[in-house]
Amino acid sequence: MTGDGTRAVRAGLPEPVRHEPALPGPVFAAHYHLPGEPVGPYTYGRDDNPTWTLLERAIAELEAPGADDVQTVAFASGMAAISAVLFSQVRSGDAVVLPDDGYQALPLVRERLESYGVEVRTAPTAGDAQIEHVAGAKLLWLETPSNPGLDVLDIRRLVDAARAAGALVAVDNTLATPLGQRPLELGADFSVASGTKALTGHGDVLLGHVSCRDPQRAAAVRLWRKTAGAVPGPMEAWLAHRSLATLHLRVDRQAANALALAEALRDRPEVTGLRHPGLPSDPAHALAARQMRAGRFGCVVSFTLPDRAHAERFLAALRVADDATSFGGVRSTAERRGRWGGDAVPEGFIRFSVGVEDAEDLVTDVLGALDEAAGA
Repeated sequence: MTGDGTRAVRAGLPEPVRHEPALPGPVFAAHYHLPGEPVGPYTYGRDDNPTWTLLERAIAELEAPGADDVQTVAFASGMAAISAVLFSQVRSGDAVVLPDDGYQALPLVRERLESYGVEVRTAPTAGDAQIEHVAGAKLLWLETPSNPGLDVLDIRRLVDAARAAGALVAVDNTLATPLGQRPLELGADFSVASGTKALTGHGDVLLGHVSCRDPQRAAAVRLWRKTAGAVPGPMEAWLAHRSLATLHLRVDRQAANALALAEALRDRPEVTGLRHPGLPSDPAHALAARQMRAGRFGCVVSFTLPDRAHAERFLAALRVADDATSFGGVRSTAERRGRWGGDAVPEGFIRFSVGVEDAEDLVTDVLGALDEAAGA
């Protein structure tokens, strides 16, 4: 299989068995028949599950097609996956480099790391600024494109710098998905993502995963999952695997829609700070075009309206998009990101997650909402 679409549809499926479904249903089991010694692939529900196995195999095939050495570990959420990498690889006295403009919950991770005696250094995503802090670090954490600012960094360049410094590299690949960017192929030790977002894409599953090549590091991540009990439910894992079959359709449609929306917003006088890596005028476009695959620049468009009240009028006027958090779903959502705190964004900053609606309907709705907000 060479095409992304074919791979997404077939990823992780078991060998065909006569009269059996192509994708077996979820296995609900806290324990398994286990006479004799407790060995074998399935012993207890917190250790492993056949439904997880198929999903993990599928994600590994998407993260690094054709590679037999990639292992994936599924988690109950993206934060569980992030925590598993950091807390399985880092010890008291180590140093970690984090982006200071990344996912909103990273400050919570920083607080916990520092409470355990880990030094945390931070720098912005843009300009590969984290490269200046990697000397002596145990792990470099990258997020590209960043959420919510949509800056992009050069993964290969930072991996090379980390290697020279003896540091591990983990890349949060949530926004790009494995079809838009493959961190392991760019040299990263870990590719981490929230499957809650575009990977599953329907806004109805909390999930996360970690993929890596080193079997010992994968075993450490898996042991952390077992110890913390951060395991995915079998129904969630099955729903996620089912959803992978449409991943290529969704990310292509969403990327095209996001670019159409970004282009429609360029000439609006009340819109400032417009960002989308697919826009040729975007400061991250040249690097994103080299590093991200097949024009899949993600589904998120960010921009700023004059103030909080203007932004809230805009959101209230939307009809096609929901005022909701998260991103990557088939239904468009938008939110005033500053309402959460933790993100260094203006009060009027909008994170718009573009869905798979007809682009004309979506653009018409957004422009109409902008007109209504401006005229209030």
